[in-house]
Amino acid sequence: MRNNLLSIAFLLFFLPVYRGYGVEEDDASSPTRTTPPKGLNPLYASIMKAIREDLPFEVHGFIETRGGIRLQDDDRISKTATIGETRLQLDLDWDLDWGTVKLKSDFLYDGVEGDAKPDLREANVLVYPLSFLDLKIGRQVLTWGTGDLIFINDLFPKDWQSFFIGRDDEYLKAPSDAIKASFFHEIANLDVVYTPRFNPDRYITGKKISYWSDMLGRRAGGDDHLDTDEPNRWFADDEIALRLYRNISGYEAALYYYTGYWKSPGGVDPSSGDAIFPELSVYGASIRGNALEGIGNLELGYYDSRDDPGGDDPFVRNSEFRFLAGYEQEIAKNLTAAIQYYIEFMMDYDEYRKTLPPGVKVKDEDRHVVTLRLTKLLMNQNLKLSLFTYYCPTDADAYLRPKVHYKFSDHWEGELGGNFFLGKDEHTFFGQFEDNTNIYLGFRYNF
Repeated sequence: MRNNLLSIAFLLFFLPVYRGYGVEEDDASSPTRTTPPKGLNPLYASIMKAIREDLPFEVHGFIETRGGIRLQDDDRISKTATIGETRLQLDLDWDLDWGTVKLKSDFLYDGVEGDAKPDLREANVLVYPLSFLDLKIGRQVLTWGTGDLIFINDLFPKDWQSFFIGRDDEYLKAPSDAIKASFFHEIANLDVVYTPRFNPDRYITGKKISYWSDMLGRRAGGDDHLDTDEPNRWFADDEIALRLYRNISGYEAALYYYTGYWKSPGGVDPSSGDAIFPELSVYGASIRGNALEGIGNLELGYYDSRDDPGGDDPFVRNSEFRFLAGYEQEIAKNLTAAIQYYIEFMMDYDEYRKTLPPGVKVKDEDRHVVTLRLTKLLMNQNLKLSLFTYYCPTDADAYLRPKVHYKFSDHWEGELGGNFFLGKDEHTFFGQFEDNTNIYLGFRYNF
C-alpha cells in the first residue's frame, strides 16, 4: 500500500510536467489548449485509468505557483515580495456504506519565508445516524450568512493574511476543528456547530503585512512581534454556533447565535501588553431572496462583548450592532453588478471616549462601508474580469481588488490581480495597509 501511494504521489507531481510539452490546435477545443505529445497520449490515458480503477477513493487537486510584490517601500517590512510560493493540494473523497471520509491537505513551499510546511484543510467524517440528522466530525471549512466578503454572523475563522497577499479566495476561509450537526424538519432546519477549543482567525501579525498598533502608536511589522494570549483549553475555551433557517415564500430566512470569543484580538492585557481575545456572544438574523430584477439580502447582528458590558473598560472592545444590505443583478449580458451597504455602530460610545487612554486614536461611533463587485465573462466564459471595491466614507479609506482570471484548458488556469489600499490616515482599517499594496500572478494545474 505504501509503494502504491508513493507511486501515485510521483505521478501527480510529474504527469502535469509531461502534459506541458507541446501546444497544438484542436478543432474541438481552445486553440491554446495544452496537450501532451501524441506519443504520450495513450500512456497518459492508460496510467490515469489504472489509477482511477485501483483507488478506493476519488483523488482531485492542483499544483499552483504564485508570486507577488509590493508597489512601494514599506518602512516596517524589509522584503519587497509579498507572496512567492508553490502549492500542491490533494483532495480525497471516500464514499462508504456508512458515510463519507474527506481529506484535503496542502503542501506549501513559501519562498518569501524560505520554509516548507503542510496545511491540513479538511479531515472529517460525514455520517447519517438518523433520517433527519447529518453529523460531520473533524477539521472542516464552515461558512454561513448572506454577505459578500463581509461577515456578520459567520463567526468561523478567516485567514486575513492570505486575503491581503493574493492567495486564491478559498483561503480566506480557514478551517475549524469542530463537530457539525444538521437537523432537518419540515418546519425549519437547524445547524449546530461545536468547537471544543477556540479557533481564532489567522490574523495579521506583522510578519508579511504591516498594520497599525495602538500600543506602539504607529504602524508595526517585521521585528514588532505581536504577542497574544489565546484561549486554548480543550472543552473549557470552546465555541458554539447555531443557525435556524427555513424558506418562507421563496425567501431564505435565518436566525443565528454564537458564543465564544472575538475571532481576532479584541483587547489588550494591560499588565503584560499581550493582545487578548475577550468573550463574545452574537445574536443575528438574515433574509435573502428575489428583489426587483435581481437578488437582495439583509443581515444584522448584535455583538455582546461580555468582558466589557458597560463599555467602560478601555482595554476591551465595546459591544457593537452591525447591519448589512445587499443587492445583485445582471446589468448586461455576462456582466453582473453587486452592491452592499454595511454599518458598525459602537455601543456605549460615551463611556468609550471617557476611558480612552491618552495618545490612542479615537474611533468613530459608527463606521460605514460601501462595496461594489463587477464581474464580466468573456471568450465563452473562459476569461473573467472582476473588481471588488470597499469604500469607507467615515474613515476616508478604500480597498480595491481587481482580478483577471483565464482558463487555458480543462486543466490549466492563470490569474493576475492586485490588492490596492488607500487611506487618508494610517490608523484606519484600510489606511493602515497602504504600504502593503501589491500585485500578484499565479498559474494552476488542476487534476
